[in-house]
Amino acid sequence: MAFSFSSWLATRWWLLPLLFVVSAGSVAVNLGQPAEIALGIAAGASLLAIDWWLPAVVVNGALVGTYFAVGGDDGPVFFTIVAAVFLAATCTEVRRWLPLVIVADVAVWIGLLVRGLRWDELHVSFWQSFGVGALVAAAAAVATAARTRRAAARDRQDRAAADEKLRMAQELHDGVGHGLAVIAMQAGVALHVLDRDPAQARESLEAIRSTSKESLEALRAELATMAEAGGAAAPRRPSPGLPGIPALVERVRSAGLRVEVTGDPGPVTGPVGDAAYGVVQEALTNVLRHADASAAVVSWERRGGVVLLTVSDDGRGGAVQDEGMGIGGMRARVASVGGTVRVGPLDGGGFAVVAELPA
Repeated sequence: MAFSFSSWLATRWWLLPLLFVVSAGSVAVNLGQPAEIALGIAAGASLLAIDWWLPAVVVNGALVGTYFAVGGDDGPVFFTIVAAVFLAATCTEVRRWLPLVIVADVAVWIGLLVRGLRWDELHVSFWQSFGVGALVAAAAAVATAARTRRAAARDRQDRAAADEKLRMAQELHDGVGHGLAVIAMQAGVALHVLDRDPAQARESLEAIRSTSKESLEALRAELATMAEAGGAAAPRRPSPGLPGIPALVERVRSAGLRVEVTGDPGPVTGPVGDAAYGVVQEALTNVLRHADASAAVVSWERRGGVVLLTVSDDGRGGAVQDEGMGIGGMRARVASVGGTVRVGPLDGGGFAVVAELPA
């Protein structure tokens, strides 16, 4: 990736005033000592290349250690090794920067030891080495904590984005997939009776027109909510809930499948009604698409604090090999309101979806 100064400046601008302070301080405490001044300025300048943190940390430690070894006086050059370690720890995980930081610290400690021997101030060098080590450890800890928080935030954003994509896919699958299944059934009916019963064929074609219009409106509504949401989570398209189930059943009946509704769910909350609608819609859609059934039954039973919703058919049945998005979406919807879903073949043939919903 090409280097961008504007991008670097946006995140590393504070290195420029730090370089000025280190350079001015190195000049001030080492008047008449050009080698020490040059080493202090070079140590500060090494931070400007910290995006190449692997060599930069070691180079900075070597320059600071050499600065002290040749007799450089105390000054803001101490801060350069702390800043270098902080920046390195924000760039990558501990296992990669720790060996290099140790090398850089050892170089600084050696430089302080050499200066202490030359100036006969080993006790001062000891406490300065201790202080440098403590500051470096603190900088590394703060940077690691910040990097960990950023990584956790990115993970949360990625999970939220993945969940939102799955939700939108389920919305499209349920709404448009149901419509297409009904259209396919109606088209089959129309072709079957086209020659001997034109009136029935006309009814099927009108049903196809009506269902395709509803499916297109559902698709447009879902795409519109995605576009309006921008980077935020798209709002859910309003679900018809329990009041929409009779129309849903009638639409499936018009496709040629006999559907019987028994029992009464009684009063339930809006989210539970929405989840129930999604179960009935997906279960009947699967009957149309996969079961080769002639009849289905939607039954309601209320048991204390639980509403039992069962959608069964007289089709081929068979074990579920891959639940796919449809059954997975049913489970997610029902689980979101505190319920459970069971699916599987019936003993006498056919298939059943059983949802236990909180009343």
